[in-house]
Amino acid sequence: MELSVVMPCLNEAETVETCVRKALGFFAEHGVDGEVVIADNGSTDGSQQLAREAGARVVPVTAKGYGNALMGGIRAARGTYVVMGDADDSYDFTSLMPFLTELRDGADLVMGNRFKGGIAPGAMPPLHKYLGNPVLSFVGRLFFRSKIGDFHCGLRGFRRDSILRLGLQTGGMEFASEMVVRCTLAKYDVREVPTTLSPDGRSRAPHLSTWRDGWRHLRFLMLYSPRWLFLIPGLLLMTLGLVGGVALSTGPVRVGDIAFDVDTLVGASAMLVIGFQAVLFALLTKVYAMEEGFLPHDRRVQRVVDSWSLERGLVVGGLLALAGLVGLVASLVHWQGHSFGELDPRDSLRIVVPAATALIMSFQMIFASLFVSILGIRRRSHPPVTDPAEEAADVVDAAVVKVAGEAKTLKLKEVPAPADADAADQEIKDPAETS
Repeated sequence: MELSVVMPCLNEAETVETCVRKALGFFAEHGVDGEVVIADNGSTDGSQQLAREAGARVVPVTAKGYGNALMGGIRAARGTYVVMGDADDSYDFTSLMPFLTELRDGADLVMGNRFKGGIAPGAMPPLHKYLGNPVLSFVGRLFFRSKIGDFHCGLRGFRRDSILRLGLQTGGMEFASEMVVRCTLAKYDVREVPTTLSPDGRSRAPHLSTWRDGWRHLRFLMLYSPRWLFLIPGLLLMTLGLVGGVALSTGPVRVGDIAFDVDTLVGASAMLVIGFQAVLFALLTKVYAMEEGFLPHDRRVQRVVDSWSLERGLVVGGLLALAGLVGLVASLVHWQGHSFGELDPRDSLRIVVPAATALIMSFQMIFASLFVSILGIRRRSHPPVTDPAEEAADVVDAAVVKVAGEAKTLKLKEVPAPADADAADQEIKDPAETS
């Protein structure tokens, strides 16, 4: 079978029949060997029966959620290609040929773009049309270097085996973002075709929640991009903290009528520590995601991990700790110079703050090096160790037993059976058995 049209369904009695008939009409018009799969997520309005009567195959999916329903339908699909779309009659299932053409041409994922194809009046809330979708799609393009203009279009086609190979994880509305992101990271052939969006045919409110599902999409995009979540903010904070700390370590800095002194030095120290920790988190997250298969292998990160051994991390951490201890000793000497009395904070903090910062960063470096080493431990199943001499001896013993049994059988066939009971008592001993 070439094409399966998969529709998630939860109480779509008003529109599911129309969607099924449109998809079947597309098959008949273009001579496509296809099927319609309704992934029912627990409908209570009779959607299942209506879909069956219209000619669809209904697959019950017990795990709740948009993503769970779709994955249940995709696994049950029999086609080489799959086109997924909502069962609310907002997408035109009679116009699937652009998707199928691109799939036949070798594409792994073909996304619809509603902004290029046309959005009918009232089909999309203004907040989604002018803020939500454009912003989230921009974030997706920025984070993952994708060229897709509409990350959340519900009408898309793909090779079934390519998507199943990814092992998609999310079960909610963010499934739409995960599919695009994972295909992009896997270097799949991802294309885009214009499509239209019409007002849905339901009288009830949609399942989509603007703020909750928008946040779930944004959260997913951030969690799958350690570079933008940790690395870039961390490097920015480290740079600001380091520049500010160095500038203020010798004295106050004036910019016009504004004077920056030890209070700003403490803030710069905090930025340096937080930024350093964020950079370490970026490395740890990337290594963990690579080991578990959530993110593809990154050669740059692998080079860093290979070159940064536990011993080197301990040495660098030890040097930072030593610098911090030297600074604390210097602060004690400074205090002694004032007879252990009151100190001017503008002088003492310029010694104590850098020393404390170096100590904090030293332990961060040591702990991060230990954790990276733990992540690098591989789980292997070693084959049982066998002695070659014992294995050969077992083979010889088995061969001797087999030969002895065959010799006994042959001897018994050559000797006639005893004529009476007395003769029967005379057992014929096999030489091998006697031995």
